[in-house]
Amino acid sequence: MGLLADLTWSDPDPAVSGYEESPRGAASVFGSDALKAFCDQLGLELIIRAHQVVQEGYEFFGNRRLVTIFSAPNYCGQFNNAACVMKISEDLV
Repeated sequence: MGLLADLTWSDPDPAVSGYEESPRGAASVFGSDALKAFCDQLGLELIIRAHQVVQEGYEFFGNRRLVTIFSAPNYCGQFNNAACVMKISEDLV
């Protein structure tokens, strides 16, 4: 699907090593090893992403190199999830 789709729709998965096809049919899922290699190659300390419901409103992955945030509480009346917003400061990581 291309780079933009991969960046938008790929999801972290603790059960995956490297990359695998996503069960959603768009982009892929990736493991913490792939995340580490990607961050190291680009010199990134943290990736902030959204679009995936997480129960507590935020969830870290891959030794805190990636955080998923979700700002809609009780998404679609089905998930009973919390929401969050993120304030970025110099001491974030």
